[in-house]
Amino acid sequence: MSRLADFLSQPGVAVCTDTSKLTRGLYSTDASIYRVLPQAVAAPRDAEELSLLVRAALESGLPITARGAGTSVAGNAVGEGLILDLAKHLNVIHDIDPDERIAVVDPGVVQASLQRAAEPHGLRFGPDPSTHTRCTIGGMIANNACGPRALGYGRSSDNVLGMELLTGNGETLQIRNDHTGTATEGLRQIVSRNLGCIRTEFGHFSRQVSGYSLEHLLPEHGFQIASFLAGTEGTLGVMSRATVKLVADPAHRLLVVLGYPSMAEAADAMPAVLAFSPTACEGIDRRIVDVVAVNRGPAAVPQLPRGEGWIFVELAGDDPAGLQHRAKQLVTGSGAVEGWAINDPRQAAALWRIREDGAGLAGVSLSRPAWAGWEDAAVPPERLGSYLRAFDELLTEHGLHALPYGHFGDGCVHCRIDFPFDQEGGTARYREFIVQAARLVAGFGGSMSGEHGDGRARSELLPAMYSRQALDLFGAVKAEFDPRNLMNPGVLVDPQPIDANIRMAAARTSPLMIQAPDFVRDAHRCTGVGKCLANNTASGGVMCPSYLATGDEKDSTRGRARILQEMVNGSLISDGWRSPEVHQALDLCLSCKGCGRDCPTGVDMASYKSRVLHESFRGRLRPRTHYALGWLPRWGRMVTRLPGMGLMANLGTQTPGLKNLVRAAAGVDQRRPMPTFRVAGSARRAHRRTVERPDPGPEVVIWVDSFTDSFTGTALPALIQLLEHAGHQVSVLQQTACCGLTWITTGQFDGARRQLRAALDVLAPIAERGVPIVGMEPSCVAVWRSDAAELLDDPRVASVSSAIVTLAELLSDTEGWQPPDLSGHTIVAQPHCHHASVLGWAADQRILDASGAHVVTVGGCCGLAGNFGVEQGHYEVSVAVAEHDLLPAVRAAGEDAIVLADGFSCRKQLSDLESRQAVTLAELLLTHTIVDD
Repeated sequence: MSRLADFLSQPGVAVCTDTSKLTRGLYSTDASIYRVLPQAVAAPRDAEELSLLVRAALESGLPITARGAGTSVAGNAVGEGLILDLAKHLNVIHDIDPDERIAVVDPGVVQASLQRAAEPHGLRFGPDPSTHTRCTIGGMIANNACGPRALGYGRSSDNVLGMELLTGNGETLQIRNDHTGTATEGLRQIVSRNLGCIRTEFGHFSRQVSGYSLEHLLPEHGFQIASFLAGTEGTLGVMSRATVKLVADPAHRLLVVLGYPSMAEAADAMPAVLAFSPTACEGIDRRIVDVVAVNRGPAAVPQLPRGEGWIFVELAGDDPAGLQHRAKQLVTGSGAVEGWAINDPRQAAALWRIREDGAGLAGVSLSRPAWAGWEDAAVPPERLGSYLRAFDELLTEHGLHALPYGHFGDGCVHCRIDFPFDQEGGTARYREFIVQAARLVAGFGGSMSGEHGDGRARSELLPAMYSRQALDLFGAVKAEFDPRNLMNPGVLVDPQPIDANIRMAAARTSPLMIQAPDFVRDAHRCTGVGKCLANNTASGGVMCPSYLATGDEKDSTRGRARILQEMVNGSLISDGWRSPEVHQALDLCLSCKGCGRDCPTGVDMASYKSRVLHESFRGRLRPRTHYALGWLPRWGRMVTRLPGMGLMANLGTQTPGLKNLVRAAAGVDQRRPMPTFRVAGSARRAHRRTVERPDPGPEVVIWVDSFTDSFTGTALPALIQLLEHAGHQVSVLQQTACCGLTWITTGQFDGARRQLRAALDVLAPIAERGVPIVGMEPSCVAVWRSDAAELLDDPRVASVSSAIVTLAELLSDTEGWQPPDLSGHTIVAQPHCHHASVLGWAADQRILDASGAHVVTVGGCCGLAGNFGVEQGHYEVSVAVAEHDLLPAVRAAGEDAIVLADGFSCRKQLSDLESRQAVTLAELLLTHTIVDD
């Protein structure tokens, strides 16, 4: 019997273990460059089930890899045996003791969740990686994670006090830092026999986290075994519970920004800067700043002190005056060309955002994709400047490029490098560079890893920095806890080669690399950092609504990207575009385009889904919803063009009995009310007249979308009146100019292109005259600023794209126009997903803010999302998405609040689920403009 079969045959195991291709594909990689296909995945629901799974795997000889959020950049969380997802269910905070300042947590507790729970007590968990909104405490401990504030709070190893560990020899150990039990006597003996080696080779500086951190076990350090186990990367056991230290935040923080002629010269200043005991000390240079300016716009980069390299220094303390004094002394004593103490929290936040955005954009801003192969090397801070110069020379020697930045106060440098994995010989070039980079950092007394652990990316490199005796010591410790090498094998001890199992290298030989190289590159944009797993809606984001509703990895942007990567690879998911696993992963994608803005690597899953649907059904019979809902504008034009058709259509969609048949035929969920067609002809034909003003103002053309044109509503007359009141000469476009949105979302590219070309024939002459075209439906306007250019190679697209504006954009540029006074009103505003993600909602926000109203801007998606929430099989998820942000916000605001939603889908979802009638921006402004008059 095979190891997997033996494992699955044990009582209670099969029911909580998944061996499907879909799930194995989802967990085949983490945030690293590696792909290792597991045999099975399990998400234990409690500690007892976790223990059952670990023991069964050990008895069967099945390798075990524990996984938190899967954000490991070194390949720490992939393995060929059983993957244990500890984040899905093992996420309970069992206790917070504010007096003792400790917390007892499951390994799957997200760092940000622990922060929120500790905050009311004035406490926090110190380490805060950039992935704090989704990384787990267990994963942080396993990799000895740090983050930018390790200077102030220490590493994870400095903040763990104890744990429950299921070891590779089948024992369950209750570990404390003062542990004296017989179960660890063997480890004590190993340490006592190697004191000289440990004292001379380990713990030289804070970011020496490569290998096992044996310095914690020295007698003079009190045999801190829990701290030692931090950073062992799951190679000794699986943690089922942890006790961690909490700390009190100082009352005040102050940001000091220091400018230097170059990044290396900024790094040279570390000894002077560290003398002021900063909480954080981050380094960037002009390259990162320029990347942010290009990708986020010049406004995203506030003014900086003179220089080409900068250090962001955070000082913290309880005495504001003392903090200001320290800041002045730091500026004077830092050797900077220029330095500023930032007292405005908003300005400080904007400056920190350069560092945060730049870190995310660094991997996608070079001329070629950049990868996390040499991600977080560290050297003693006093040697950082010299190391950076040498590292730049090494990159140049190998013809490679990177955008370095990092935790300069700790000597830790992050960078993603444009390794040519998609080229012949690219893997060999990668290996050659990495080996030389390892020798370089070791020559500076540094560490292969400064905070992410060694994993598959650096374990083979450990001989560059450790002696043979030290490496044998690692093996002895491993054998003490895991004698059969079943705990995360291939990492740290007996490592896998650094150039084995590289995901993108395997894609190079895929047939799709020849047929659709653009799609292959797009699918691999996802680096796995997992921002789509976080609640981005809390800060106004959209991504990823279906994951927030279901909590399943397959419904995250990352999960879908992983399955697309597996489709490209072709070894597991081998039926190409039509693979069932691909369609299962994409099924609950709402095509909201939130990932296009919120994903740090710019994944646009809505576009990828449309491409998959297009390729899958090319020349084949499609699902009936593709005809019923994908051709909805066509049906709407037919209904409103012919006399009496509106009444007949409404009879079929609104009459009990008949409407059930219509919904069934169209693939519409029976619980979803159908919209009401206009019975007096289309909206645009009802407003043919152009009002001739005695003093005609600037001309504007209203482009009426198919939804406004065909279904009942008052949005168009309100828009006409508002624009006339604002002084515009208004005309309503009478010709059909469909953007093809519904064809695009259902993957009917040929039809979409026909619709777009016909629309260009109508809209381009208007745009070329310099006349603004006001779009009413945000998703339709967004087509011209995103999808149209991808589908058509036509110069007229750019002209139309620049001419089509939203109402808020037009009013913002209308000389003399001011919003009406809305003081005393509460407005709950639901930006359409495409509005927020593609067009940007800033102009609308400014108008509402200027009106004096109390505005509650809702993040996230409404859940209807065009045809998504209408289709059979999506209703529950559609409602769950609405219940995440929109509906709670509307209920909390009360019946007197005004609900604002420009999106047809958003208004319908509110009507369907909450019986609330939302208004468009035009209706809102017009009503109160008339009142003001």
